[in-house]
Amino acid sequence: MSRFALVLLCFSLASCTELYYKAQEKIGNEKRDILVDRIKKGREDQEKAKEQYKTTLEAFQAATGFKGGQTEEVYKKLKKSYDEAAGRTKTVSDRITSIEQVSSDMFSEWEKELSGMKNGELRNKSNVMLKSTRRRYTELLRKMKAVEAKAKPVVKAFEDQVLFIKHNLNAEAITSLKSNVIKMDADVQILIRDIEISMKEADAFIASLPPGS
Repeated sequence: MSRFALVLLCFSLASCTELYYKAQEKIGNEKRDILVDRIKKGREDQEKAKEQYKTTLEAFQAATGFKGGQTEEVYKKLKKSYDEAAGRTKTVSDRITSIEQVSSDMFSEWEKELSGMKNGELRNKSNVMLKSTRRRYTELLRKMKAVEAKAKPVVKAFEDQVLFIKHNLNAEAITSLKSNVIKMDADVQILIRDIEISMKEADAFIASLPPGS
């Protein structure tokens, strides 16, 4: 993509975003309302991803008990479970991106509005609130990003095992799961723990906002 085309794309996206904000303002939703809504949805996405990681791990664990039969059927089940886990992971990543976008726009707007306030006392109070909100948000985003980072190798391990079975549709390939499922289990448990921490942080952030936010 040429630099000119890239500039046009960025301008187009920025224009669409601005139109979206204006449409939301008309129905009473400010950027902070949009941010809270996206964080709530992000929490829901993480909850769904957590359950899917558990389900996918259980599918791999169940496959270690393979005692003969159609290896193709085992592969299809594991592939379906992996695909669902990968889909949930992408949804969480996309949600984080949308949260980062609106938070950046919200804080920029907040700073701009502060610079236009004439009442020094009110400006200082609002500035304190801005710093406090940004600090809590930064911690929330850090935890969400940590989950995103840890999810990638977990899902990659699922994918690698599925591909190995695809390439070697035999009992030996499925038996090889036994040596890997233990590590998968440990990594998934750590990921689940971090997801739960991130969800609690999301609840705390939303609860910390002033009434009416």
